[in-house]
Amino acid sequence: MTTISPRSLQVLANFCGAAADAMAFTLMRTAHSAFVKETEDFSCQIVTRDGLAFANPRQFGAPWYSGIDYGPLLACIPSYTEGDICITNDPEAGHVATHTPDIHIWKPVFFDGELACFVVGHIHNTDVGGAVPASLSRSLTEIAQEGLRIPPIKLVENGVQNPFVAQLIRANVRMPDQNLGDLAAQIASVNIGERKMHGIIRRFGLPTFLAGVEAILDHAEAQTRRILSTIPDGRYAFADYADEDSPAGLPARIALTLDIKGDEITLDYTGSDPQLGSSLNMPTGGRERHPLVMVGLTYVLFTLDPTLWLNAGTLRPARAILPEGTMVNSAPGAAIGMRSLTCAMTQIVTVGAFAQALPGRIPAAAPGGNAIMNIKTAARNGRPIMASIGPVGGGGGATPFADGSDGAGGATGFLRNTPIEITEAEVPIRFLRYGLAPDTGAPGFWRGGLSAVMEFQVSAPETVVTARNRNRSVMGAWGLMGAGEPCISRFVKNPDTDQAIELGNTDLVQCAPGDVIRVTGPGAGGWGDPFTRPAALVAQDVQRGAVSPQAAARDYGVVIRDGVVEATATAALRSAPRPAPEPYAFSTGRRAFEQVWTAERYAHLTAFLAAQPVGWRFFLKHRVFAAVAAGETDLPALFTRLRATYAL
Repeated sequence: MTTISPRSLQVLANFCGAAADAMAFTLMRTAHSAFVKETEDFSCQIVTRDGLAFANPRQFGAPWYSGIDYGPLLACIPSYTEGDICITNDPEAGHVATHTPDIHIWKPVFFDGELACFVVGHIHNTDVGGAVPASLSRSLTEIAQEGLRIPPIKLVENGVQNPFVAQLIRANVRMPDQNLGDLAAQIASVNIGERKMHGIIRRFGLPTFLAGVEAILDHAEAQTRRILSTIPDGRYAFADYADEDSPAGLPARIALTLDIKGDEITLDYTGSDPQLGSSLNMPTGGRERHPLVMVGLTYVLFTLDPTLWLNAGTLRPARAILPEGTMVNSAPGAAIGMRSLTCAMTQIVTVGAFAQALPGRIPAAAPGGNAIMNIKTAARNGRPIMASIGPVGGGGGATPFADGSDGAGGATGFLRNTPIEITEAEVPIRFLRYGLAPDTGAPGFWRGGLSAVMEFQVSAPETVVTARNRNRSVMGAWGLMGAGEPCISRFVKNPDTDQAIELGNTDLVQCAPGDVIRVTGPGAGGWGDPFTRPAALVAQDVQRGAVSPQAAARDYGVVIRDGVVEATATAALRSAPRPAPEPYAFSTGRRAFEQVWTAERYAHLTAFLAAQPVGWRFFLKHRVFAAVAAGETDLPALFTRLRATYAL
């Protein structure tokens, strides 16, 4: 059996990481859409012959897919020959593509006639057709509304491209030249990956390379097991909510119980809401190491040990329990376009549960609702324009040793902003403001990061603005160890006028020339008691415009006049009686909701809904909530009546 020395293993891992970097750099530099070349919503991996990711870019793209298993997707193609490139965006084929805008391609890498590995990757297309511009909206109710679906097929066979795929894309999307330009960039990316891998395999020899790939996965697994073994055994439960399970709907609950035993961990999502009649569902296929439900774990593990190698081996000691017919494991046909919002919430509940297991070592909540802004409009000459104009989210949650990062933090902090100069050159809108919003970082001994704010004016009729993943306009994020309450997000049409409209979590807005849109991201959580934050740091925040003098007095007990801390007034404020600090700083909206919907009530509801047919669960959830809002207190009796009424 071929073995590889530790030194050679590190060299091989570095080479493979550099090959993935080259793929990502090629994709970013040759893509047509701003969402790929500027926002960097893409991934590149090198995977084993069985589909397990062992190398990822180290500084480009989305980190969610570092542990991805392409195996079920690779198996959709009966056989591979040298020169093949395959494509799909079908979320129900192999459960690798996770919504229709994500087009995945993969290419086998042969060496001396033997399959050695695959080079793979995806991009998020700004639009793939469907019912709404940018293809995604909370209002959609089935996957058939969410645009073009390409089943797993050979895009290139024996080096010859299948023209039908390009024809299919061109006939079904709003901006075909942009989509096909991005597809050409993907093809260039995997071709570069193949070339780089040929060089690496030639250097090491195929037997050593294959042994080394397995050793890379084993090394990551051993690292993960070492990290898990330092965490106290136990069961740690936490839940959080997306604001609305449908337009103007009810909160959508994501529940998680961590079960840690020695060097293994189970993530049990039992208690999460039933499959929704909107697009917040996640198409995981119940796969126990699906990346969408494991991202939060990967983030926590890397936080605890930044030397961790991120690949499929990282996830071997973990498994997830994903009940069928729920938000985290929806049935075929369900709308899944906004699964990234639900995925962000799975990350947040993972961090929340680990905060119990490791108090004093885990950061506060990320915002959980970055709005991905897109616009469909037209130039003066009538040329249609469909473009992403960037994400607008909150900062990072405060850590036990530092303030959170401003403007872009947490679960989707990898999404880069698009410079307004680029957007204004490509899209007929005028930016009025793009920066940081004061007083949006949650108070704490360490402050949450400030939220971004974007404001722009539309200049063409029949313009449609989409704001995918709008959230946290009702229930804010949470802080830790006595922190203050984070702020909620805002979305306003024509702000500061008598025609102002508060849009809440609306994600599709019709605009006319002269209309102004302002979106402010949700606040991230703080860490620790804000009344113990050094007054000098609060004064510094006021000086730089991060905190207003009014908020300094209200939230931190620090009185500042003419830029100077008034020691006597500050001491008086800080010595006044205050409520005892709570371990979690929940928002007012969440506290009000959970006064009615306690954990015990939710447990009864979960058991009732799980026993019903999948297609009935969302409907029945809304009937139960309506009855409770009307004063019903006897849930078992209510469940009996509902079963009788609908012959269930």
